[in-house]
Amino acid sequence: MKQYILPFRDLVVNQGLTVPIYIDNAMSVACIEAAAREGQKIVITAQHSWAYPALPDDIYDVGTIGEIAQVLRMPDGALHAIIKTTDAVKLSNITVINGLFTADVTPIEILDDANTNQTLALRDKIAENMQVLSVAKKFKLDKLRMIIQDYPLPAFIDSVIQTAGIDTDDAVKILAANSWYEKLVLLLEQINLMAETAKIEESINRRIQRQMENGRREAILQEKMRAIQHEMGEDTEEMDTENVRKRIERSAMPAEAKEKAMSEWKRMRSMSPMSNEGGLLKTYLDELLSMPWGKSDKSDIDLKSARAVLDSQHSGMQGVKERILEHIAVMKKTGGNQGSILCFVGAPGVGKTSLCKSIAEALGRKYHRISLGGISDEAHFRGHRKTYIGAQTGRIMDALKRCKANNPVIVLDEIDKMGRDWRGDPESALLEILDPEQNKSFRDHYLEVDFDLSNVLFIATANSLNMSNALKDRMEIIEIPGYSEDEKVQIAREHLIERAAKDTGWNVDNIIISDDALRHIIRNYTSEQGVRELQRELTAILRRSLLENDGEDVKTEFTPQKIDSMLALRKSAVLSKRIGFGISA
Repeated sequence: MKQYILPFRDLVVNQGLTVPIYIDNAMSVACIEAAAREGQKIVITAQHSWAYPALPDDIYDVGTIGEIAQVLRMPDGALHAIIKTTDAVKLSNITVINGLFTADVTPIEILDDANTNQTLALRDKIAENMQVLSVAKKFKLDKLRMIIQDYPLPAFIDSVIQTAGIDTDDAVKILAANSWYEKLVLLLEQINLMAETAKIEESINRRIQRQMENGRREAILQEKMRAIQHEMGEDTEEMDTENVRKRIERSAMPAEAKEKAMSEWKRMRSMSPMSNEGGLLKTYLDELLSMPWGKSDKSDIDLKSARAVLDSQHSGMQGVKERILEHIAVMKKTGGNQGSILCFVGAPGVGKTSLCKSIAEALGRKYHRISLGGISDEAHFRGHRKTYIGAQTGRIMDALKRCKANNPVIVLDEIDKMGRDWRGDPESALLEILDPEQNKSFRDHYLEVDFDLSNVLFIATANSLNMSNALKDRMEIIEIPGYSEDEKVQIAREHLIERAAKDTGWNVDNIIISDDALRHIIRNYTSEQGVRELQRELTAILRRSLLENDGEDVKTEFTPQKIDSMLALRKSAVLSKRIGFGISA
């Protein structure tokens, strides 16, 4: 015989309980009335849907059957009913007739183990764990304690489910279990899970609360500090913010850059100085204001003085020096950096970088060298977006900031050794920098405003012509050949001996070395086109002489025989070191 089904939202009732219910739904009222009229029992079950179910799949197939003990009709059409549940049942063949659910029911047989020691121990464990859960969920256990002491196990299980708010799916599994021990095991699993979840939530909440309290405490202290400073006339934060605004207004930056700076300043003013974004904006404005907007090294170009500087610092290379002087003459006539970018190409040690220093000195400008060896990231030139952690300007803008002028001599050293990888192509950025038609509005990613690089004198150096055609097209290649033996002797006389004496603390007047001795070093101990090895060997014999004379620079004539004895000791020491490390000579 089919039984009427009374569906409820989020309600699972255990057997052996007397349940008072209030019903104001028309279909539920009709279900109670039909069961009471026909003298049938009624099945209470939970439903999946939120609204009154329409299909058999909308309700669970496990419920609790009971007798209708009392029905009280209210004037507004609602019902108060009391149902005494007797058994948990399995539903099958659920049908819907005129909106009322009926089904065949099969009682679920439950093993009577309610009074065994294991079952009672489980009950006590659940009650103990409910104590932990109650602290986190903030509900009272007075009623549950009374139920443990005075009421049977079904009332205890039902009370725990309702008090802890266990999900309907889990409550239905507990209802369908075949023994009280199994019911309590399932219930304990849910309580433990909820207790652990509550502990985690409580830990997270405490940490958040602590952070909020620390932040609030710091904000209050900062506000008090500002109030005290204001009363003492030392409101540094307000003064700093106002000083930044005045610096922006007085700055010689163009209108676009000034508008950008004022916009960022307004954002910074509205933020707490302790916030991360406020600090980033302050750093950005400091970088923007430190750029040499409109600041140039003013010096008249004197060609005679420039020639004297080049001749005094570099021996030989007449063709190279004449080309440099031609470039300087054009700069004097036009008042700008007209013409191609110079690129000195030559073997190591021929004087490419020192030539660039001499050009800066001849022009009366600041000098800055940027080594490009191994650079493969475009951000080295263009900078990083200021939203990134650790963002900074590119090396070109950094060089201008260090020089504090917008017209320095910037040397791009070893331009042939640039790389390229997944982080970008630095060569494309360099092509823009070296093009006078494009670099008038160079935009660094960090600064986000245009800067005029047309006043900067860029000079490149390279050891070979292993460069792209586009890069070579931007520059005028000036090859610096290696030095002849006579030129090396002259360079040693004019520069290298004095430099070696300075490096080792010698009085240059105490050094006696003939041209033949210099040629002996060049022929037997050097093999390069430049003079770096010659410089090292001269320094080596001066060091060796100091060692032999107890650190004193005794006046010494360095003959070929003496040089051989000194350098032979040095070579043997190097060879012994190599053999000691297992490296073949």
